Amino acid sequence: MNIPEDLRYTKDHEWVRVDGPRATVGITDYAQDALGDVVYVDVPAVGGTFELGATVSEVESTKSVSEIYAPLSGTVVESNAALADQPDQVNQDPYGSGWMFVIDCSDPAELEQLLDPAAYRGLVE
Repeated sequence: MNIPEDLRYTKDHEWVRVDGPRATVGITDYAQDALGDVVYVDVPAVGGTFELGATVSEVESTKSVSEIYAPLSGTVVESNAALADQPDQVNQDPYGSGWMFVIDCSDPAELEQLLDPAAYRGLVE
């Protein structure tokens, strides 16, 4: 299982790549493996504002449908529209081309609630 050291994680299996006030979000390798073959990804609309923990989007696989939660409060500034035609990128490259959205964080203090790689590894192993 791949758990990159440069990311932060949620207990709901989202990963977060922080870059200043913005954060790129996707689902972890663990999550995509548990879901199975991803067949549809509903990415949030640019401009949408979400509170920490709110449902932002969903991922549908051959096994189930899973909600994606906002790991941070803020406004969506970019969505990965390519996932509409290539949802399998979530399986093939969850930390690269399978990213889902970028959020402009409204409360940087929330970053402290995210798990570091060691804590996430402890959660899933």
